[in-house]
Amino acid sequence: MLEEKKYFYLLIIIPIVVLVFILLQLWKRNAQRKFANKQLLERLSPEKSTFKPILKLVIWCLAIASLTVALVNPKIGTKLETVKREGVDIVFAVDVSKSMLAEDISPSRLDKAKRIVSEIINNLGSDRIGIIAYAGRAVPQLPITTDFSAAKMFLANLNTDMLSSQGTAIDDAIRLAKTYYDDVEQTNRVLVIISDGEDHTGGAGKLAAEATKEGIKTYTIGVGTPKGGRIPLKRRGIVESYKRDLQGEVVITRLNENTLKNIAAEGDGEYIDGTVTEDAVSFITERLSTMNKTEFEAKKFSEYQDQFQWFLGLGIFLLLLDVFLLERKTAWLQKLNLFNEKES
Repeated sequence: MLEEKKYFYLLIIIPIVVLVFILLQLWKRNAQRKFANKQLLERLSPEKSTFKPILKLVIWCLAIASLTVALVNPKIGTKLETVKREGVDIVFAVDVSKSMLAEDISPSRLDKAKRIVSEIINNLGSDRIGIIAYAGRAVPQLPITTDFSAAKMFLANLNTDMLSSQGTAIDDAIRLAKTYYDDVEQTNRVLVIISDGEDHTGGAGKLAAEATKEGIKTYTIGVGTPKGGRIPLKRRGIVESYKRDLQGEVVITRLNENTLKNIAAEGDGEYIDGTVTEDAVSFITERLSTMNKTEFEAKKFSEYQDQFQWFLGLGIFLLLLDVFLLERKTAWLQKLNLFNEKES
């Protein structure tokens, strides 16, 4: 865990120091050549080391890096604590088919769906959540977890280009959701399907009824309008055209409330109109609050300890080492001749 990541920008000092060192060495070399030739300079400064300046540069760079990491203040979890929590397991299945790009509901059906889910997450307590994306098929996005921050990150990344198979397979989403509930003792399991109701398979209602036998209540939230809207095809945020069918006619996609209502009824849940975000969020939140909470264990790092002192100490040590490291040749190194510093 890094406490102050913003200080990493200080690492830019290292290439600046290296560049200044190189320019300074070139300037010294040109100035010395104007003063005397190489042989005379070696006789005037017999103890001058060619390696030591480079070593001092390396020490300076390491010191800067160490002090920067100290400012960032890395932390390490020192204690893994098991916390008892009570909540409901909720899986959100979000429709990411192309029809969700329609803007008959502002700003778009998909953006509305993501906002509704995000607001529901904000109102949750110690529940667990999972996320599924589906179009022509369903794919897992986030397994059941208590990490709401991760859930919001995955939610924000949902888009209509993430699945190559188009269409709307709500039945596949329900089938996948059934595998998400990993706690056999959890008696309250909720599946929330957010969609415009287009279903190209037709078996969703039957699967929702089967899911109730496993304690899964299926709620559906409709996004879109019965009047419908066109599906914009954008490039860099600008509408270039609208989706057309095989006959060249502009496709009008409409909210199919009947399909969503049927799935909710078969799934022992309810249908919610998602036009007004606050109403949809309040409805789901209220239903969740009335459910019995099942106790489960959630492991987490409960304590973190600062580690900056190690890097601060290393940085100070390197700076002190640089102070005592002279640029002239060292007698015992001369004897070893490790850096070819002996006179020929």
